[in-house]
Amino acid sequence: MNATDRTPADLLRSALAADPARPLVTFYDDATGERVELSVATFANWVAKTANYLQGDLAAEPGDRLALLLPAHWQTAVWLVACSSVGVVADVGGDPAAADLVVSGPDGLAAARACSGERVALALRPLGGRFPQAPDGFADYAVEVPGQGDRFAPFAPVRADDLALAVGGEELTGSGIAARALADAAAAGLPEAPRVLSGLAYDSWQGLSYGLYAPLATGGSVVLCRHLDRLDQEGTAARKATENVTFTAPAAV
Repeated sequence: MNATDRTPADLLRSALAADPARPLVTFYDDATGERVELSVATFANWVAKTANYLQGDLAAEPGDRLALLLPAHWQTAVWLVACSSVGVVADVGGDPAAADLVVSGPDGLAAARACSGERVALALRPLGGRFPQAPDGFADYAVEVPGQGDRFAPFAPVRADDLALAVGGEELTGSGIAARALADAAAAGLPEAPRVLSGLAYDSWQGLSYGLYAPLATGGSVVLCRHLDRLDQEGTAARKATENVTFTAPAAV
C-alpha cells in the first residue's frame, strides 16, 4: 500500500502499477468444480468495465446506494471495487427497497424486485456466463458489461472520506476500508504479500477483509472458496499446497 492509497480503487491502481501479471483473485466453487484465476490486470479490466457500466448505462452517482445481493464470488469482488471507483455505496445484503439500484445473483431475484431503480442480475455461471434468458425486469450483467470500456475515469470526484460500504450492520468510508484492512492484516499476522485462503461468506466485514480487502492492501492475493465445506480435510490441505497458500482465514465468529 502506497502512502497515497486511501480507497480500494486506489489500492487496485497501485497493484496494477506494481505487478499487473501476478494473481489477485483465485476463485473456487466446490459445488460445481469451477476454478477461475484473475491476475491484477484481468481483475482491473473487469472493474473498469463494471464501473463504466455503473456510471454510464446505470447513471449511478457518488452517494447512491447499491444493494449487493451476491455471495462470495469473484464477480462480487469486482462489483465492490467498481462501486468504490464510482463513489457508490455498496450495501452488501442491503434492502433493495431502500436502494437506488440492485445487483443480484439467482437466489436474490425475488427480493431484488423491491428496488424501484435499475436492476442487474448475475447468473454466476462458470467463466461469467450469461443467463439462457435474462430474468424479467433485470439487465444481464454478462450481456451488458463485456462491451464496456477498458479504462475508467469518474465523472465526479470520489472522496475517500465518504461512505463507501455497508455490511453486517457496519458502515465504512473508502479510507476506512483501506485502513481497517491493513489493521486486520497486522493483527492477524499476515505474512508479506500473503496468499490467503478464505471460505468465509461475504456477509460480514471479516469475510470481506480476508476475502478481498486485506490481501489487496498488503500486495497479496486471495484464494476465495465458495462451498469450501464440501472439501474434507485432505482436500483442503491439497488445495493449500497447490495454491501456495501462506495464510488461512479463521472461521467466522
